[in-house]
Amino acid sequence: MPTGSLVGQVALITGAGRGIGRELAVGLAAEGMSVGLLGRTQQALIDTLKECARHGARGVAVTADVTRVGAVREAVRVVERDLGPVDLLINNAGQVDRAEVPLWEADPNQWWQVVETNLRGPFNTLRCVLPGMVERGRGRVVNLNSGFALRPDGNYSAYATSKAGLLKLSDNIADSLAAHHVVVLDISPGAVATDMTAGMPMFSDMKTWGSIPYMVAVTVDAARGRFDALHGRFIHVGRDNLEELVSRAESIREADARTLRLRPYGPDDPVA
Repeated sequence: MPTGSLVGQVALITGAGRGIGRELAVGLAAEGMSVGLLGRTQQALIDTLKECARHGARGVAVTADVTRVGAVREAVRVVERDLGPVDLLINNAGQVDRAEVPLWEADPNQWWQVVETNLRGPFNTLRCVLPGMVERGRGRVVNLNSGFALRPDGNYSAYATSKAGLLKLSDNIADSLAAHHVVVLDISPGAVATDMTAGMPMFSDMKTWGSIPYMVAVTVDAARGRFDALHGRFIHVGRDNLEELVSRAESIREADARTLRLRPYGPDDPVA
């Protein structure tokens, strides 16, 4: 039987069939958490589920496209029927621009597909999971974000735009969720080696990758509540001193830091 620190809790992980999503699911299962696995490829989800089961964790795998709200709604229903209410939602499913080209050369359909997966997907899962969390007065959301959300990149305009939109979405719902004791965090794993990053030309010469096991450990800590004081904020696992962020959480909130804002040109700027 599982005896980890998260026994009795339920996580819902999107994009759980491979990459970071798979590792997060297995890491949470190792801590005793029941895991609901969402993804588009059934066999990949089953493989992840088997690995989770080796840790004695309960789990269920549901094939669903996160961009289709009906499919997400049904997946959440199945997970909560079989495992119980969702305590932790991890929005991990994502896509990246297929080619490093400027916007005017991009494939319009693929560009919007990236935005839909990375932004509409989290909206759909939030829309289906948050009502239960709000009603129960507890819950946590981890959105897998990226440093691309904070800086322009003409070669990955769809990915960067979608991740900035996701960061802003978290910011917009943070105050409302705080009143119901539901925490939302945007966490960037940094540049880690996955099938997605392996196909990005900008990483073709990458010598040193970030640590997926470290990202797993951070997510486990998030599930335990370690970062609750940073509610609504951005955390960059690959660069941040997490102990310092936690210790400075109050001043970060007071300064409205770690959020996406228009930078004023000076004290006389009307947007300041």
